[in-house]
Amino acid sequence: MPKFAANLSMMFAEVGFVERFAAARANGFSAVEFLFPYEHDPAVIRDLLQQHGLQQALFNMPPGNWAAGERGLASLPERGEEFRASVAIALRYAKIIGCPTLHLMAGLADPRDAKASDSYRAAVAYAAEECGKEGITVTIEPINGRDMPGYFLDDFNRAAEIIAALNLPNLKLQFDIYHRQIIHGDVLTGLQTFLPIIGHVQVASVPKRNEPGTGELDDFCVFRRLDELGYESYVGCEYRPAAETEAGLGWLARAQV
Repeated sequence: MPKFAANLSMMFAEVGFVERFAAARANGFSAVEFLFPYEHDPAVIRDLLQQHGLQQALFNMPPGNWAAGERGLASLPERGEEFRASVAIALRYAKIIGCPTLHLMAGLADPRDAKASDSYRAAVAYAAEECGKEGITVTIEPINGRDMPGYFLDDFNRAAEIIAALNLPNLKLQFDIYHRQIIHGDVLTGLQTFLPIIGHVQVASVPKRNEPGTGELDDFCVFRRLDELGYESYVGCEYRPAAETEAGLGWLARAQV
């Protein structure tokens, strides 16, 4: 069975963010992830992880003005200075928290725009090189255009091409099963094809993004295939519970069978 990390941005929303660490541990998780930690002191998050015996699996680098609809800075050539400052912020948090992997969001831009493409590749290279100095992995994640219209990186093959072209050892693919199914389908073949470059996996049911096992995919078949392929990193549970989080956790016991 894969190692699962509770996504505290989506799960256990019945309680405050600080209380979600205890809830995750009480419900059988040994690791957590979330979108952004930047509203909190990194030492507070580090202490919560230590208090509850949890590992931080992943969080995102700053995305720009999230509330205003920004979804990353990497593909925006006019925001280069701000982007580089955001990498330094993310690294400071990752080192204090003890997080081995950071996700770099691409931003909203046309992938056919040469300036956006050049900006993105340069930004990814810069982030991976800076993070590599600290032994930290950087992931890039294709995101479907239905959930995030206009997102620059919306194709798994293009993500793999970028990773191959940059050829940086700590640059990996974030393989979100939910996004893969919506963009391309063919999830099991995709996992096998991209396994050598996958640094993190996430899961949610399709199409409603609820608990595993409640959508069109056999998520438990996917979990078994991850085991067969020898995937050893975390699977982040980036789903929206259909009701209260604890009421929908029966899938976790089933995955352990």
